Amino acid sequence: MKTLEEVIRPVAVRVVGRTHTGRRRAENQDSFLVAELTAGGEPVYRLDSKELHPGDPPVGAFTLGPAGLLLLVADGMGGAAAGGVASELATSYMHEELIRRWIPERDRSPVRFAGALRAAVEWANARVHERAQQHLELHGMGTTMTAAGVLGDVLYVAQVGDSRAYLVREGVAAQLTTDQSVVQQMIAAGLLSPEEAEKSQHRHVILQALGIADHVQVDVTYQQLRRDDVAVLCSDGLSGLVKDTEIAAAVNDGREDPTRATAQLIELALERGAPDNVTVVLAVFEGEGLQVPGPEDAPGRRVLDLPGS
Repeated sequence: MKTLEEVIRPVAVRVVGRTHTGRRRAENQDSFLVAELTAGGEPVYRLDSKELHPGDPPVGAFTLGPAGLLLLVADGMGGAAAGGVASELATSYMHEELIRRWIPERDRSPVRFAGALRAAVEWANARVHERAQQHLELHGMGTTMTAAGVLGDVLYVAQVGDSRAYLVREGVAAQLTTDQSVVQQMIAAGLLSPEEAEKSQHRHVILQALGIADHVQVDVTYQQLRRDDVAVLCSDGLSGLVKDTEIAAAVNDGREDPTRATAQLIELALERGAPDNVTVVLAVFEGEGLQVPGPEDAPGRRVLDLPGS
């Protein structure tokens, strides 16, 4: 992997986020955040799910700064409004801690960035868990979290739960995350086929979430970005109903207008009943700072072995 200093040409970003309550839920307990990482002052671009207004969300178009970019999706769970509280708190805590750790960092190496990303997710877990213990009405609340950090020409993903990250390259969507769920564990053990898993009564049971326990195991992976790559983060309200091939098709149809792609994806989920909240964040990466993909550049899951893993 290159250091940031080696990536001297610009990387252009176009990004949009969208969320919908779905057909059956009374409340949206998903949260998402898109935030450029900057030292003081207002970021070039920030989009928070809790600050959206009616109508189409705006497309952010900017050049990636030296401190990088954060994309995040969190899917809350818990009685009454506790799930929404968990996802919103975790999103806020994670972003604040990443800024606190990363912005003063003098060693702007990929390993330090990925380590700060993981540590921020762990911090968010501890704070959400602490809040749940302090307030009886919030006891048992939790949230998934899939946070993608972009530094230079590398995408890092820190994951807890089953919200997913995909990378669409040259018309094909590759899943970068592995669901931390009961059915995924059964698939890995050869006890279920992927087709059987889609119909399993346990398909929504996850193995860990932020806030449930005082410690989580954060899965950290990385992916070298190539020109015209598109990152897609989503809650299981989307991935449970829309196939990888359909995600790729929507991205390709809306490549010039990311709002069109996100609208198409959410509409697909709504057409299929959307029993859960549906959230998607989409980011297009372009510019001379990224190499054109070659035959050997098929995207896929690449585990990053960090100190303390």
